[in-house]
Amino acid sequence: MFELIRLDVADRVATITLNRPDTLNGYSVAMKDELIAAFDAVDADREVGAVIVTGAGRAFCAGMDLSDGYTFARLDEPEHDRVRDSGGELALRIYACTKPVIAAINGAAVGVGITMTLPMDIRLATENSKFGFVFARRGIVLESCSSWFLPRIVGVSRAAEWAYTGRVFSAGEALAAGLVRSVHPADELMPAARELALEIVRNTSPVSVALNRQLLWRMLGAGHPMTANVAESRAMYSRGLSADSAEGVASFLERRPAVFPESVPADLPNVFGDRPDPEFHT
Repeated sequence: MFELIRLDVADRVATITLNRPDTLNGYSVAMKDELIAAFDAVDADREVGAVIVTGAGRAFCAGMDLSDGYTFARLDEPEHDRVRDSGGELALRIYACTKPVIAAINGAAVGVGITMTLPMDIRLATENSKFGFVFARRGIVLESCSSWFLPRIVGVSRAAEWAYTGRVFSAGEALAAGLVRSVHPADELMPAARELALEIVRNTSPVSVALNRQLLWRMLGAGHPMTANVAESRAMYSRGLSADSAEGVASFLERRPAVFPESVPADLPNVFGDRPDPEFHT
């Protein structure tokens, strides 16, 4: 099904692997298309409770594949405003995912290699991972919606420093800034990522986790806490009447692991009303 990535599912955890190790998993529009298709597949699979994204070989993703002399095509003036950043398309698809997404950054993550991880929920790295928002050093700018995501993760001052200097920095600096959750020896990265994913899928309601993910990300852009109160009230009412809630209480009282009967996407309620997500426009 895929040529540039791999998709594997085991123990309710989907692992998406960028699979171009000969190019340090260089990003391309074709890879973007496959990644979006993979997220479509895991979102539709009720057996998947969490997603890990990692890279094959010694890098996570060294950025856009420039091996073929990649350049921007010059368009006629009326077409300028219709140009759309492919990294942004991927970032928005990951943002919309209903399953928690963990990035296992197994080496260099530079340019789009790091910005694609920003809409993922939790990032883990190896001790030799390197990061860089290098766009200004290439004469271009932030992409993949990173001007929205990055300041929300590390604060605007740190985001500005990394974006303005374009320098490559260490896993230790990424950890101190909160860009990554933890740093591991190379052979312990994937076990740590899987342990975290399994903690989610073995102990929680998939529908509740999906709603929590939507609430956390959507409320970052809310103008007032009342917006959160409205959405959380709808979600709490819906969940309180659910079979999952009955099972959660019963398992607690009976001192046994919960077996939640509801699944995503089948039982995921809409608690945000009928307002659609914004469309791409100029």
